[in-house]
Amino acid sequence: MDNRLTAEDRKKQLVKIGLMMLRDQPIHELSIDAIAGQAGISRSLLFHYFPSKRDYYVAVISAAGRRLLRVTKPDEDLPPDEALREMLVQLFAFISRRRTAYISFVRGAAGGDDYAVEVYDDTRIGLCRRVLTFLGTPEVADNRSSLEYLQVHAWLSYTEDLAIEWSGFPEDARPMTSDDLIDHSIEALHTLRKL
Repeated sequence: MDNRLTAEDRKKQLVKIGLMMLRDQPIHELSIDAIAGQAGISRSLLFHYFPSKRDYYVAVISAAGRRLLRVTKPDEDLPPDEALREMLVQLFAFISRRRTAYISFVRGAAGGDDYAVEVYDDTRIGLCRRVLTFLGTPEVADNRSSLEYLQVHAWLSYTEDLAIEWSGFPEDARPMTSDDLIDHSIEALHTLRKL
């Protein structure tokens, strides 16, 4: 019996290994040799599936962005205000569980790595579209220069940074509970929209 993986399955395996390693280290510190070793293949075979280190990093960080959008997607049957709350519950939980990887994702984009910037922007656009839909203005998502879109985009940055900083404290030293933090974030969104 032949247990070799198909090319597509091997690529998925390599990306999955990268995602697991991303939990503990920034994307640019992932060791290609360690990834290949964990997959039981040679470094040169990894480059058969991904022509360059950059191509591999793009695949991993793109998978991370898709995962974030998937895990923060609330039940479609929830009313909009509950859907927004559920999205934030999942976002804060995601950031808390994968804080190092998430910071790598955000700072990689902030640091100007073009592949990280593009993936981060696509992910942020997806989250903005989702929030604008909850707010009853999905048509605004196509007008990224509108004030409402810019407000939601800025609010997501604020909320994201708040969650990153909050999750860095030991649980018993956090200045508020996750529920309080979510309430604060929702109130901040509504306040911002009134300006």
